[in-house]
Amino acid sequence: MAPTPSTTADRQGDRAVADRRAYEAVIERLSKASVDKHWEPYVDIPWDDEDFLVRQDDPRWELPEVDRLGGHPWYRAQPPEVRARIGLWRVATAMKIGLQFENLLKRGLLNYAYRLPNGSPEFRYVYHETIEEGHHGMMFQEFVNRTKLPIKGMPGPLSLIAQVTPWIPLISTELFFVFVLGGEDPIDHVQRTALREGQIKHPLEETIMRIHIAEEARHISFARHYLRRRVPAMPRPLRFLLGVLSPLVLGTMARIMLSPPGSMIRAFRIPDHVVKEVYTDDPGTAQQIRDSVRRTRELCAELGMMNRVQRAVWKAMGVYDEPGRAAG
Repeated sequence: MAPTPSTTADRQGDRAVADRRAYEAVIERLSKASVDKHWEPYVDIPWDDEDFLVRQDDPRWELPEVDRLGGHPWYRAQPPEVRARIGLWRVATAMKIGLQFENLLKRGLLNYAYRLPNGSPEFRYVYHETIEEGHHGMMFQEFVNRTKLPIKGMPGPLSLIAQVTPWIPLISTELFFVFVLGGEDPIDHVQRTALREGQIKHPLEETIMRIHIAEEARHISFARHYLRRRVPAMPRPLRFLLGVLSPLVLGTMARIMLSPPGSMIRAFRIPDHVVKEVYTDDPGTAQQIRDSVRRTRELCAELGMMNRVQRAVWKAMGVYDEPGRAAG
């Protein structure tokens, strides 16, 4: 039996060792899971099966009525083939933005891994995650290619700004992993909700979505554990700054992931009043954005990054809900 620590310093030292061991155990578990359960996009997805083929007029692409746009009278009044193409365009755009985000993420992860010392447990998992994100990028691009639609993804100016993201780990790994959660949490929330509510009708979309959710769960877990370990040790001024920047990142990323693509609005001549009613004025859309970052918002509060000033930034970005409020 180990002796009881005799001083506060001894107790703090033992706690630090225990915390470090627990953290490393989580990383080892995530690395093992990446070996035991992973997918290859060109092995595990039957792209050319008849039921998996992508046809622009397939009614299975139609937006469900529970969707903000899918339930609007303008959308319901369109011919079936137009409704199908709009739904397919929405799905393909989400995948294109997803692969663009994951491209930035991979570069940032490799910049982070480049500076890790020998023996670092994070190194192996970061490479597992990079490989999985590479598979996701191939999977998403293959889907986009098969739609035969002119999908662009991120708006040009935003894509240009996003190029600085891979260099964030050189400044702050904590901010980089907030960015990781900002890109992964909103789409994870939307995909899980869509599957739970039975909104996904096409088997190819469902298969891609289930693979993505399963592997992203590990990536999200790593980012959250990393922040739990690192943020409390940050100097107070830097932790305050991180608490101010986090809602800026999360609010921006959530809107990128969940907003309608301008190219789709133009291609189908969706009236301005419909866009405004569905995406600007609809309280349900605003609630969806808040819900999509709820887990990361709660993590920031847990890590002491939710004082009065920081909370005001969350509110200004439209991503704050009162604690305990049920998700919509």
